[in-house]
Amino acid sequence: MASFSIAANRIYSRPFLKEEAKRSKLKPAPAAGLDRMYVAASVASTPPSLRLAGQSRVKPQKDVRIAVLGASGYTGSEIVRLLANHPNFGITVMTADRKAGQSIGTVFPHLSTQDLPNMVAIADADFSEVDAVFCCLPHGTTQDIIKGLPKSLKIVDLSADFRLRDISEYEEWYGQPHRAPELQEEAVYGLTEVLREDIRNARLVANPGCYPTSIQIPLVPLVKENIIKPLNIIIDAKSGVSGAGRGAKEANLYTEIAEGIHSYGITRHRHVPEIEQGLSDAAKSKITVSFTPHLMPMSRGMQSTIYVEMSPGVTIDDLYRQLKVSYEDEEFVKLLPAGVVPHTRHVRGSNYCLMNVFPDRIPGRAIIISVIDNLVKGASGQALQNLNLMMGFPEITGLHYLPLFP
Repeated sequence: MASFSIAANRIYSRPFLKEEAKRSKLKPAPAAGLDRMYVAASVASTPPSLRLAGQSRVKPQKDVRIAVLGASGYTGSEIVRLLANHPNFGITVMTADRKAGQSIGTVFPHLSTQDLPNMVAIADADFSEVDAVFCCLPHGTTQDIIKGLPKSLKIVDLSADFRLRDISEYEEWYGQPHRAPELQEEAVYGLTEVLREDIRNARLVANPGCYPTSIQIPLVPLVKENIIKPLNIIIDAKSGVSGAGRGAKEANLYTEIAEGIHSYGITRHRHVPEIEQGLSDAAKSKITVSFTPHLMPMSRGMQSTIYVEMSPGVTIDDLYRQLKVSYEDEEFVKLLPAGVVPHTRHVRGSNYCLMNVFPDRIPGRAIIISVIDNLVKGASGQALQNLNLMMGFPEITGLHYLPLFP
C-alpha cells in the first residue's frame, strides 16, 4: 500500500509505513525534491516511458551521496540495484580496480538503465563528494582501505573484517592478523532487528554474513529467553552459488555444482565464530554449535534448518509464541502460520526472512526453518537497512521490493 499526493503536475508515491497507519488514515505528501515515481515493486526504477507527458527528465537531487567500493561484485551490484529506488541515497562514486574506467552497464547489463558514474580504481576515488560508503570488498583487503577513509564518513562493511570482536579469533579463523584493531573497537555488529539502537549511533557497521543472519534471527530470541537449551544446536544450511562470490573458481563451475549438493567448510567454516559470538551474547554464556553449509545448484537463496532441544516444560507452541512476540512488528521478518514450510523461492530478490518452527519426532526437540535471499537480507539489503538507520531515515526506505516469483 502506498500514499499519494499531486503537486505541480507530478505524482508522488512512497511506502505506507506501519507507524503512519497507527497515527492517521490521512497520509501527508512526501518531502519536496522527490520528482520521480517511487513505488513498492520488484523493478529497479520507473522507465522513461511511464513518466508523465511533458515532464522534463531531471535527475533528482539526493540528500546522501554514496560510494560503493567493489561495485563489480555480486553484493556491490545488488547495492546499486537497491539504491535505484531509494529517494534519499544517490551514488557518486563506484570503484572496481579490475574494471576501472568501465560503466556499470558494461559489467552488469541489467543495470545499464541507471545514470551512474564510471567505476574507478580505489586509489583514484574522490571521497570529497561522499557522505557514506558501502564497502563490498573481499575480507582481508577491507581493513587497510577503511582505515584510510575520511573519519567523517559513515561506513557499512559487507566483508568479514570487522564482525569478530576478538581480533585473535579473527586471526585464527581468517589466517592473518587484524590490521585495524582500533577500528575493530569502534565497529558495531549489524544484525538490524537485534541491535537496532547500537547501529543507529554507529559510524562503522560490520554487516553480518548471510548464514549468520539466517541463523541468528530465529535463534537469538529463543536463546535469550532460555526456552531452548544452549547445547546440541545443529545447523544444516544451504546456499545458492552466488554466496561464494563472483571470482572464477573451479569448484563453482556449472559442471561442478549442477545436479548435486556440495558440502564444504565442515567443522571449520569461517561463519562459525560469528554465529557463536551472537548466540553467546544472547545467552550470556558460551554457546558452541554444529554447523555444516552446502552449496546448492541455484543462483541465490538460503535455507537454514536448525535442530534444537527445548528447555524442560517448554513446548513447540511456546517457541512459536516467542518468535511471534519478538518479530510481530518487524517489516522484514515474518513468522509463517503454524505448519507452513518456508521456501527460498518465496524470498527471492527481497529483504524478507521467512521462518517457522516444527516439532521433531524426537521428544523435547524442535526444528526451525529460516529462509532468506543471501544477496539481499543476507548482504546488501541488510546493509541498506543499516545505513538507513545510521543516516536517520526509516530503515525500510528503498527496500520495498516484493519477492520475485516464479
